[in-house]
Amino acid sequence: MTNVPTDIEIAQAANKLPISEVAAKINLKPDNIIPYGHDKAKISYDFLDTLGSQGEGKLILVTAISPTPAGEGKTTTTVGLGDGLNAIGKKAVMCLREPSLGPCFGMKGGAAGGGYAQVVPMTDINLHFTGDFHAIGAAHNLLSALIDNHMHWDNKLGIDPRRVTWRRVLDMNERALRTITSGLGGFHNGVVREAGFDITVASEIMACFCLATDLEDLRTRIGNITIGYTHEGDPVQARALKAEGAMTALLRDALQPNLVQTLENNPALMHGGPFANIAHGCNSVIATKTALKLADYVVTEAGFGADLGAEKFLDIKCRKAGLHPDAVVLVATTKALKMHGGVAKNDLKSENVEAVRKGCENLGRHIRNLGQFGVPVTVAINHYVTDTDGEHQAIKDHCAEFNVNCTVSSHWEHGGKGAVALAEEVVDLIGNQKSQYRPLYMDDVALWEKTRTVARTIYGAEDITADKKVRKQFADFEEAGYGHYPICMAKTQYSFSTDPLLLGAPTGHDVAIREIRLATGAEFLVVICGAIMTMPGLPRVPAAEAINVTTEGRITGLF
Repeated sequence: MTNVPTDIEIAQAANKLPISEVAAKINLKPDNIIPYGHDKAKISYDFLDTLGSQGEGKLILVTAISPTPAGEGKTTTTVGLGDGLNAIGKKAVMCLREPSLGPCFGMKGGAAGGGYAQVVPMTDINLHFTGDFHAIGAAHNLLSALIDNHMHWDNKLGIDPRRVTWRRVLDMNERALRTITSGLGGFHNGVVREAGFDITVASEIMACFCLATDLEDLRTRIGNITIGYTHEGDPVQARALKAEGAMTALLRDALQPNLVQTLENNPALMHGGPFANIAHGCNSVIATKTALKLADYVVTEAGFGADLGAEKFLDIKCRKAGLHPDAVVLVATTKALKMHGGVAKNDLKSENVEAVRKGCENLGRHIRNLGQFGVPVTVAINHYVTDTDGEHQAIKDHCAEFNVNCTVSSHWEHGGKGAVALAEEVVDLIGNQKSQYRPLYMDDVALWEKTRTVARTIYGAEDITADKKVRKQFADFEEAGYGHYPICMAKTQYSFSTDPLLLGAPTGHDVAIREIRLATGAEFLVVICGAIMTMPGLPRVPAAEAINVTTEGRITGLF
């Protein structure tokens, strides 16, 4: 193929409808939305309050094999499947996460899909969008400021500066801010203490935002956040600083779901954006539940591979929100499978059926893992121009060993038309196999055992390991009444293990737990494994170097 337009060129040439016309496709009237320009809007609280009596659509999760530099196209497939469902006459809405600026300027790029399966306006979505992330960052850092201010003036709560667990956030990859010393420069600059930054998408405010059911629930969750401990070791919540009111005020407008459109003018809700390798990796509960009231089919995605995003969608989001998913689409590409089969990135264009077969060990592990949740699974091959029939057949043969169907989908190249076969497969799957959704573990299982269960049954690990201090934290959190919380694993997305270079489907490894963070607002426990960082760094050649603006104001280089 020659002269293939880039994703951004395709998006900028899109024939967009006014957002009011897109809204009308899901029975939203002009006064139900708050336009942000001509091509994006928020759905108003007044309308959300009227949805309680409406029916429920079918919920479809799109996830993927373990990610590689070759790409899998999970968001692209989510958009393509949504367009495909609409193409066969189904009323479908997509629910996506908002992109973080960190990957946009780092190495992964944006999160609006690709080719002819995108949501638009792509540049707005991948940059500032409707300002939700800015609001989340501001709310988070307001709490940080209130903590330091309280310790500076009189510290009536007795907060121990050495035991403040609340860090600051920035929606950018910035390794230099992972660990800092704040308050330097004399008494008037506050209390000197060790502090640090996480990326905004790892913020507990982001998690609360995405799990909240309404403004009051959000306010309650924020008030419940544990910000640190006193000198006596007692926990201190955000409500003790009278922080939750102002923080919720900053988030008031942001909590309304965002409405955009695909290249084929089908509605999509993009709202919230926690990473799946360091947070729970799903779009907001409010957006998902809204879409389920407005459409017959809702297609949503969860970040990175199924061992991260799908596991957290099924064990955290569905458990907390009372959602019952009807089907899972597991995305793979021949290129990614060849990488898992040992082929170097530069050699992926050549046919290598044997490498595909070997790489299918990774695909098979994900299929087995998803089967444990009782939700019907189908596999989608995100078609690429260098694929061969032999490679496709090897994947289909492997899927057949699990009694799972596999569909080749060319939505990247052909949009909704290219995903018609996949859409029909998903509709048949939902119609013929009733979901028996169940979480991987029950609430009353001990925290250590929950973590071990995820490591053994999802990652193929032999066991989990931790030093004495971390083991004591597990026991202390259990004793403090948090034993019913689900586990949010933070680890590399590139491998089932904690070693990003160990591809395929490794077994027998140990998962080393480095740190635990208690999230009493989000109501889960973040278990940080291996060398994963909650504030990423930029690569040697950041994507930012290729991004520019023409004299006419057109953005280039964004992908």
